[in-house]
Amino acid sequence: MSLHDIIAARIRQDGPISMADYMADCLLHPTHGYYTTRDPLGAAGDFITAPEISQMFGELIGLALAQTWLDQGAPAPFTLAELGPGRGTLMADALRAAARVPGFAKAARIVLVEASPVLRDIQRSTLAGVSPEWIDTPDALPDLPLFAIANEFFDALPVRQFERGQTGWHELRVGLEGDRLLRGRAGEAPQPALDHRLDDTQPGHIVELCPQSARIAESLAARIAARGGAALIVDYGDWRSLGDTVQALRAHAPVDVFDAPGQADLTAHVDFESLAQASRRAGCSHSRVTPQGVFLERLGITQRAQSLVRARPDQADAIAAAHRRLTHPEEMGNLFKVIAIQPETATPPPGLMP
Repeated sequence: MSLHDIIAARIRQDGPISMADYMADCLLHPTHGYYTTRDPLGAAGDFITAPEISQMFGELIGLALAQTWLDQGAPAPFTLAELGPGRGTLMADALRAAARVPGFAKAARIVLVEASPVLRDIQRSTLAGVSPEWIDTPDALPDLPLFAIANEFFDALPVRQFERGQTGWHELRVGLEGDRLLRGRAGEAPQPALDHRLDDTQPGHIVELCPQSARIAESLAARIAARGGAALIVDYGDWRSLGDTVQALRAHAPVDVFDAPGQADLTAHVDFESLAQASRRAGCSHSRVTPQGVFLERLGITQRAQSLVRARPDQADAIAAAHRRLTHPEEMGNLFKVIAIQPETATPPPGLMP
């Protein structure tokens, strides 16, 4: 039985499901889920992330976290964690760069938050010799100072979708027309979690909620408030989500969200305001939301690219292309944003402003 058939049978029995439930089944179903059955990254996969584009990305992230560790007194031991580490490329590049900082590597306890058994095997190979630990959820992080990176992690968390009505909100739910999955509207009802969006929306506008992202951000912030550290979050989205941003990618091309459940990557834009609010509730402060291109330029990506070109002149064109893809406003530079969570008494990591 295909995942489409499983979801359809569930809807026939119980009625329409939320977009969040649909996304969760598509991505993490134990036998048919997208992330549980494949390596989705790279040219042979469905999408490519910044660490796979160039080593510069992970190197600069590693140095930024190492400097933040120094700025907070170089606590030892500490947790160096990555949420959704993909193939382990970012962590490998970060550790290689941060190894230049005396004491950092020795004090670091490497923890990877990864649910996919396929990706865990790849990470184990990429990080051979590092001996990372794996956990399923951020709630299981060690009780230590926490320095964390989440690159394209929050965009894969399931969202609920709501369409503004005259006095309340219609939840958009996934139902059936014959055997075809499609989206429909539930009845209008109040949604207290969206009261703050009544001022900047009109009837017909769609707003997305991701309760799981707020819970995870609050959990990270609570650990940082209690023990110190910082979390760097890099993802695509903006301060506030607006519109239907759920998208499906297969073989690097957009496809219909309902065409092949479990066979395509599903993501949604990140609402950075909700992450900021969660960090404040837990007693932390946060940086300004900053475009990825600006952040990387502040960290010195142009100088690093020039250094790589001097060392590898035969790869000059590829290095220049990677630099452009990561930083240019028409590529990833503006679409992707960065925010940091840090203790109330600490300054944000390098590259970011309070």
